[in-house]
Amino acid sequence: MKTLSAPSNDSAFALAFRTLQPPPDKPSSLLVLLHGVGGNETNLAALGAEVESNTLVVLPRGPITLGPTAFGWFRVAFSGNGPQIVASEADASRRSLIDFIGQLQQAHGIDAAHTVVAGFSQGGILSASVALTAPERVTAFAVLAGRILPELEPLLASPEHLSALRGYIAHGTHDDKLPVSWAQRSDDWLTRLGVAHETKLYPAGHKLGAPMCADFLAWLSREEPRGNRPTAGR
Repeated sequence: MKTLSAPSNDSAFALAFRTLQPPPDKPSSLLVLLHGVGGNETNLAALGAEVESNTLVVLPRGPITLGPTAFGWFRVAFSGNGPQIVASEADASRRSLIDFIGQLQQAHGIDAAHTVVAGFSQGGILSASVALTAPERVTAFAVLAGRILPELEPLLASPEHLSALRGYIAHGTHDDKLPVSWAQRSDDWLTRLGVAHETKLYPAGHKLGAPMCADFLAWLSREEPRGNRPTAGR
């Protein structure tokens, strides 16, 4: 049975985090799972426990403190005009995650071709933000009940560097926090960018239901190393 490590605040890493224990002796791949706004790094532990045993699962904590056990990647307000974000915080978290993933890769000897970033809600937003602006860091990303920030457009990597990336979008058709139209926009945008991806919709609200988790794990198990990664990027 897998358990969570104690929180790590090692100064060698850009973010506080936990790992699933016991870790593989020689991990062949890395999965970074990002929690949603108001959650914490323990939220996706059960999902991470289902991945293959040779994968190192790392669960970072969002840098914005919202309560004693509540954290986020950026502050957001929901209005009639849609989500209104603190863009500077979203960008700072994106940059911290890019650094953090690189630090994990160096520490464990895992390359980008064996690295996936995924998350729920705001964590999914950051997964896309990392992958689409720094595709040299990861081979694939998953947005679970999240969206791709329109503010990301001027930061996108070139089509050449996005061409080897793979994406996954999962969303509930009854989501009352982030309407399903966000998933449809993400699907259209990734198609225009030439990013290979899958999109799955569920008759569910804003949550990680069992069918969504099972399909994500099936997609993850199909991900194969994509060969040499581009070295240029943001």
